[in-house]
Amino acid sequence: MPKIKGDLGPLERTIMELLWDRGDAEVTVRDVLESPAGRKSAYTTVMTVLDRLWRKGFLARRMVGRAYAYRVRRTRDQHVGGLVAWVLAGSGDRRSAFLGFARSVDEQDLEELRKVIRQVERERRTGR
Repeated sequence: MPKIKGDLGPLERTIMELLWDRGDAEVTVRDVLESPAGRKSAYTTVMTVLDRLWRKGFLARRMVGRAYAYRVRRTRDQHVGGLVAWVLAGSGDRRSAFLGFARSVDEQDLEELRKVIRQVERERRTGR
């Protein structure tokens, strides 16, 4: 299956999960290498992946001394939401896409989806 817009490779995804878990904190190559996510990687590999994520627009960076410090530009929710919106935009039939998804999930996920819909409706009513 070809990669879709915004899709991440395995190491990119691992590093993004680490950064998303750290919230708004800045992370250096050294920070990634010292985490479980980066322990098996070479310094230059992590540096290259962080640079690639920056070029793709996933990360912001600033120079700190002689190294870059990176932070996420979009939350995990924003990234996943963008992927879903991209899929829906390309589906040609949004109703069928929604139906296919709803039929593919178990009852627990369907209930979670109902909760999320109610949350979004409340947020829109209150102007959040």
